[in-house]
Amino acid sequence: MGLTKSARRNRIHLRIRKTIQGTAEKPRLSIYRSNKEIYAQVIDDVSGKTIAAASSREKEVLDAKIDNKVGQAQLVGKLVGERAKKAGVSIIGFDRSGYLYHGRVKALADAARNNGLEF
Repeated sequence: MGLTKSARRNRIHLRIRKTIQGTAEKPRLSIYRSNKEIYAQVIDDVSGKTIAAASSREKEVLDAKIDNKVGQAQLVGKLVGERAKKAGVSIIGFDRSGYLYHGRVKALADAARNNGLEF
């Protein structure tokens, strides 16, 4: 019997986290995707601090009245990119948390890149 979907994602996530470590110079952009929402954080793992964060539950995203989840992910990527630049971060490591790089994850990553983050 094969792995369940969540067990497979967890295995991939652990494999990714072995290689990606957020530091003060190059923090980690971590994504969490649920069925309804999407969350993104720029994290310094050495000090254990979140530098910037954005989610689809924030007022800016809710006020935009975007119906589709890919559009919401693009707006979240834009917000996290702007907030990270404001905090002085330009180069990051991308942690997709075991999710496939397409759809909402890709939309968030592309929007973050367009707003000044390099990864």
